[in-house]
Amino acid sequence: MFKRILIANRGEIALRILRACRELGIETVAVFSEADRNAHYLRLADEAYCIGPPRAADSYLKIDRVISAAEIGNVQAIHPGYGFLSENPHFAEVCRSCNIGFIGPSPEAMASLGDKNRARQLAREADVPVVPGSDGLIEQEREALHVAQEIGYPVLVKASAGGGGKGMRVARDDDSLKASLQQARVEAEAAFGNPSVYLEKYVERPRHVEVQIVADHHGNVVHLWERDCSTQRRHQKLIEESPAPNLSDETRNAICQAAVRMAQTADYSNAGTVEFIVDSEENFYFIEVNARIQVEHPVTEMVTGIDLIKTQIQIATGEPLPFRQKDIQPSGASIECRINAEDPRAGFRPSPGKIGRFIVAGGLGIRFDSHAHSDYVVSPYYDSMIGKLIVYQSSREEAIRTMSRALREMEIDGVKTTIPLQLEIVEHTSFTTGRLDTTFVERTWSI
Repeated sequence: MFKRILIANRGEIALRILRACRELGIETVAVFSEADRNAHYLRLADEAYCIGPPRAADSYLKIDRVISAAEIGNVQAIHPGYGFLSENPHFAEVCRSCNIGFIGPSPEAMASLGDKNRARQLAREADVPVVPGSDGLIEQEREALHVAQEIGYPVLVKASAGGGGKGMRVARDDDSLKASLQQARVEAEAAFGNPSVYLEKYVERPRHVEVQIVADHHGNVVHLWERDCSTQRRHQKLIEESPAPNLSDETRNAICQAAVRMAQTADYSNAGTVEFIVDSEENFYFIEVNARIQVEHPVTEMVTGIDLIKTQIQIATGEPLPFRQKDIQPSGASIECRINAEDPRAGFRPSPGKIGRFIVAGGLGIRFDSHAHSDYVVSPYYDSMIGKLIVYQSSREEAIRTMSRALREMEIDGVKTTIPLQLEIVEHTSFTTGRLDTTFVERTWSI
């Protein structure tokens, strides 16, 4: 087991990793920007180093500064959390060259899966269904038009290096496809430094179902069942749950086995998420792999009883998985609401500022993962997530009732939050009956 780990992240996930390390008896080194200098969670670390100004590009994304802090802190490994450098294969390679363990997949697997065009090729090799589309990257406009005519409109233009909805455009005819190609390339270049795009058939009103997998360095790969992330807006998730409602056991087993095959084919290790879309007939198609821990990992922890952060650390030390597929028997239902400092009624405009009154819901079956508190300042420099409200009960119906009650108990003054909208969502008939798709929120609330 590692004796000392650096946490290359901030906020809620940094605190989550700090807690796991403390329970494992591992010392921790935290890094922070000048904007996070007074963050309370830093007090839980054995050491903490400032790595730069508030802008992430000048601090949390500076590989040389993170590595310098790791060397000064004399750590054996780095946990990247999610976001920032977590899916940067160059960072993982630098860690390897500096003899510092990287708590995540290998740089080779990360690079292959981070290129969505290459990931589609791996999916085909693993006999995992992919959405019909171009065989490779689209270089010329006429090539895109030819593919669109073959597979039929509407089509989706997707950035090869994309994520979070960036570099994605829906085209419903030739003219909109021409415009979408240009727009997606410009956005992808700005966001990822890579303008490459490819085409997929656009599946109308799909569900977004993802499978949590973990794999060790001894050839063992298991899935921890699925999560439904269909409740989203503009490809940004608002609510996640496990198990996926109204999904047949046949489809559930097939999609989970497909995720395992994908991980095996990619020679993947550590924790990751294989994401799919599911149509109205329960046909499912691979869309991407997130080669890191996910924001919504707690719902999987609640239904399986497996601590994913601790499992990540144990795998990175070279230990074999402490469980096999037959040992993972999910029970109950869990739902997570991402509480963001945003104004849903104003186009989800970020609402930075100082939090005043801060009252967290409690009671049996409620968990709140957050680094925020009264007088905490939500910074304009980073993601606006304040925390994650997670509930667990023996059934989905009970979990929904508990989430409704918990959202009503939450009080966060001083900034706008997504809580009012999330309360409306969990009490809406389409949500309570599990009739969900990725357009549900935007169609229902016109946002």
